[in-house]
Amino acid sequence: MTEIMQPRILTGFMELLPEDQILFNRMLDTIRKVYEQFGFLPLDTPTIELSEVLLAKAGGETEKQIYRFNKGDHDLSLRFDLTVPLARYTAQHESELVFPFKRYQMSKVFRGERPQKGRFREFYQCDIDIIGLDELSLFYDAEMPAVIYRVFKELDFGPFTIRLNNRKILNGFFRSIGLEDKITEVLRTIDKLDKIGEENVRKELAELGVDEEKTERILSLIHLDGTADEILSALDGFGIEDETFEAGVAEMKEVVKNMRLLGMPDEAFKLDLTIARGLDYYTGTVYETTLNDYPKLGSICSGGRYDNLTGYYTKQRMPGIGISIGLTRLFSQLKEEGLIKPERRTLVEALVVPLGKDQMEAALKTAAALRAADIKTDVFYQEKGMKQKMKYASRLGIPYVVLIGEEEANNGTVSVKNMDEGQQVTVPLNEAIEMIAK
Repeated sequence: MTEIMQPRILTGFMELLPEDQILFNRMLDTIRKVYEQFGFLPLDTPTIELSEVLLAKAGGETEKQIYRFNKGDHDLSLRFDLTVPLARYTAQHESELVFPFKRYQMSKVFRGERPQKGRFREFYQCDIDIIGLDELSLFYDAEMPAVIYRVFKELDFGPFTIRLNNRKILNGFFRSIGLEDKITEVLRTIDKLDKIGEENVRKELAELGVDEEKTERILSLIHLDGTADEILSALDGFGIEDETFEAGVAEMKEVVKNMRLLGMPDEAFKLDLTIARGLDYYTGTVYETTLNDYPKLGSICSGGRYDNLTGYYTKQRMPGIGISIGLTRLFSQLKEEGLIKPERRTLVEALVVPLGKDQMEAALKTAAALRAADIKTDVFYQEKGMKQKMKYASRLGIPYVVLIGEEEANNGTVSVKNMDEGQQVTVPLNEAIEMIAK
């Protein structure tokens, strides 16, 4: 006797029922539509890369989390993000691309980390990046939050805030008060302000050797609050004589001005000097996005500007800016909070039901005509009773059932039942198509 294997999947992988997959796909389609509205081009890099290429800049925890294996003579790895493959792709195809190169990629990535709530081993990332040759206009720093704004307006999860900072402001400030050799450690500490509170931040700064006077100056900077204009004015009045700091403030002013020109309302964004992101990676404007009513979800979209994407693959300097939406994590959290719910269990808009075997030919021709009119159509082929046929349509939530009996087949008509309203009419096929299409 054949042993029955228990059907199961590895933890840390998301597998959805059809109604949830429909909802997930609609979110993907919405994000793709907005990305393309802003001129981003599609890209789909291989899931498997050569390990020596993929891991050129990896190390530490990242390298430990990579799925790596050998096949024949090849040392291979599954991609762990979409940024490193982009760097490889851009360097490899530099002569064939037009710069600035604007690309989007919405694909699965893989990380062998311990699965827990909101963390997966396989998950979708929805990334956009703009890559320049030698330089990249500051206008793109304003376009990125404009894209984020449009995405989350379209997804309609409720009010949200895009928080911005500029790493140059932080780096220049710390250098101006004599902490240039401790910038990374200080940033890591202030980045934990929301989690550990101000007193613990003070303690950790003291442990780093930051005296009380400098600690007060740091806290006075990161606690700046108010409108974007008020914060920028306060930064001007800080009296910091440092070129990097001044450049960061000037860039932030320009970004805010251009965001407004791109149609972003002030209530959709906020300057937040606690945001550091990617301590060794981002070099200018940085972004984090949160849902106002669900702060515990954390950042649902983040990114920023970097100096050189392709340094491990080419000597050509390629600065860039990018953002990423971790869609699998976001979807699972929104579903858990009840913020999104599937509406239907099928994509089918019309189910054609022959009442008997003799009407099957008419049913097939009717289905072909409905599909030609771009109506998603299925046919009930099984020889079941009418009650079972209607139950099938009802359970799936199919809005229209197109019934074809002997009289309809002979007269070239169909009977259309609106499953939501319970009404049924017999009309010529072209009228049925018009009715369902509406």
